[in-house]
Amino acid sequence: MINKSVWRSVLGGAVVMVALSACGQQQGGSDGGASETASPKEIYASNCMSCHGEKMEGSVGPALDKVGAQYSKKEIAAIIQRGKGQMPAQNQVGNAERDKLAAWLAKKK
Repeated sequence: MINKSVWRSVLGGAVVMVALSACGQQQGGSDGGASETASPKEIYASNCMSCHGEKMEGSVGPALDKVGAQYSKKEIAAIIQRGKGQMPAQNQVGNAERDKLAAWLAKKK
């Protein structure tokens, strides 16, 4: 029989995996098409809000309301592209969207 601490670890790991897999599940972030006309707020809502919160207050992921005070546009774009810590790479976000989102987030100070 498996003890309670093992079950808690398994359940906790499953919750984290589900939460992380939910981050950025909107598809269609290519460099062409309608997504290029999306505002940074729309890109955030479609790709970031589930982990970082509706008001960028943080949830599963850290708060982003002052992320520009810590990272430059270039650094933010790299984090979106490659991921950082527990945040996976956001491959569904195309280059144009990533640049637009990074510029917008870099202004949050």
